Amino acid sequence: MTDGGKIKQLLDRLDDLEAQMDVMNLHFNSLRDSILTPEIKAQLDEIEAERKTSIETMQAGVQSLRDEIKAAVLEAGQTVKGKYIMAIWVKGRETWDGLALKAYAKVDPKILTYMKTGEPSVTIRRL
Repeated sequence: MTDGGKIKQLLDRLDDLEAQMDVMNLHFNSLRDSILTPEIKAQLDEIEAERKTSIETMQAGVQSLRDEIKAAVLEAGQTVKGKYIMAIWVKGRETWDGLALKAYAKVDPKILTYMKTGEPSVTIRRL
């Protein structure tokens, strides 16, 4: 079997396991819902709505404070440590125009000795 064939089998097995987890979650949600009365479900919905509003308000405050901290650290140009959290200042990265350099390499191939290629990586996505 080719490597591609083995990997396809592994991907199909992953899909099967994830589908089994979905079925299991549906089953347990169904069991939970079967013992909840309509009154309790309504109360839980009210609690969830209040929780969601409170969390969204808090998240907005957290994001606003994060943005303020980032702006202040960028202006200060240095890392700052708090009691439990630190804001790390990182200098801007140098980047190069890869397409232009490859085109230039046709004229001066020696420039390719300075090119480094990183390690490949894999991302698994659902189709």
